[in-house]
Amino acid sequence: MRFHYKCMDCGKEFHTEGLMYQCPECSKENDGTHFPKGNLSVVLSDEVLERAAAKEHVTPDDFYPYPSEDPDAYPIGITPLMRPRRIQERLRLCNLSFKLDSQLISGSFKDRASYEVALQAKALGEKKIVLASTGNAGAAASAVGAAMGLDIILFVPASAPINKLMQSVLYGAHVIPVKGSYDDAFALSIEYTKMHGGINRNTAYNPMTIEGKKSISIELFEQMGRRIPDAVYVPVGDGCIIGGVAKGFDDLRRAGLTDKLPRLIACQSTASDAITRAIDNDDYRAISATTRADSISVDLPANGRMAARAVKDSKGWAVTISDEEILESQLTLTRYAGVLAEPAAACAYAALEEDRDHLVSELGPDAEVVVLITGTGFKDMKAFDGRASIPEAIENSKEALKNLHF
Repeated sequence: MRFHYKCMDCGKEFHTEGLMYQCPECSKENDGTHFPKGNLSVVLSDEVLERAAAKEHVTPDDFYPYPSEDPDAYPIGITPLMRPRRIQERLRLCNLSFKLDSQLISGSFKDRASYEVALQAKALGEKKIVLASTGNAGAAASAVGAAMGLDIILFVPASAPINKLMQSVLYGAHVIPVKGSYDDAFALSIEYTKMHGGINRNTAYNPMTIEGKKSISIELFEQMGRRIPDAVYVPVGDGCIIGGVAKGFDDLRRAGLTDKLPRLIACQSTASDAITRAIDNDDYRAISATTRADSISVDLPANGRMAARAVKDSKGWAVTISDEEILESQLTLTRYAGVLAEPAAACAYAALEEDRDHLVSELGPDAEVVVLITGTGFKDMKAFDGRASIPEAIENSKEALKNLHF
């Protein structure tokens, strides 16, 4: 066997490579008021890890439960690792990097999870993938589905940004807007799968989403000269991205390729801070999220328990910032680094600005710090309304140039 499953709560192991979502026993405790229990982690076999450790260079395929037979059909990474010199100077952090997952095919980090679920579907002979999304996961699944010949059934909050919804429509997905929140769409998508079949791609509910997202850590390891960063700032909503980042670094450790794990910094809006409350106060209750950063606006984090544990185990911490600071950081990124990030992606940089002095007190000014830029700003240009505008046209004459002083 290439892998098996393990419950993150009770520790029970399930020795199958078939389709599994959650621990049958622990998931019975879920009532919608507290973070879900029963999420499964994938445990790669010793043989898989030994083969990876013996290679001069590793790729995410070496660590995937379902490796790809045709990686060029929908390339995942390697996304750029940027050294933003003006931002480094601004924050006085000489070893700061941005991991630009905004440059993945659909424009967001969510390609990683969708790709591995697509490989799962192919391996199990399934043609249909079902999910809920505020936009990015749906667009990613729809793009992968188009490239790999899979049907995508996508439930979305009706309030999701139009750019993201239109992406999925153009890719050919069956888009179903829901009069409710992301959590409502999530619940309906699971019921649809029970009624009509298919593989459910919902974040964390399907453990392959974590496995896909861990690929970023494998890439970082190679891009940084087979080294591990000291700290990684991650935008957090449902906790799946930071859970995947933690899983990737842990698999590298299990393979004997490193004995170090980075500090994981969970970055959240003050208007959607459920996982921060879990990290700081062991409070696992649902909240009412209202952040403008729609991709991390989550009432009941699907991977909240795993995410909080990962941050604590890494000796990391959580940082919350206001929506106003998040939106302002979008402009900072564009004007000082040439990076156009959506609000959720900008949240990680806003948190670093807020946290800079604390970071230096913990790790020093020479710490190797990575900020995950998880989605492009082109997905949600409405976020700039009232903060940036096109100048008025000038007359078509040389006379008009006299008043221009740049």
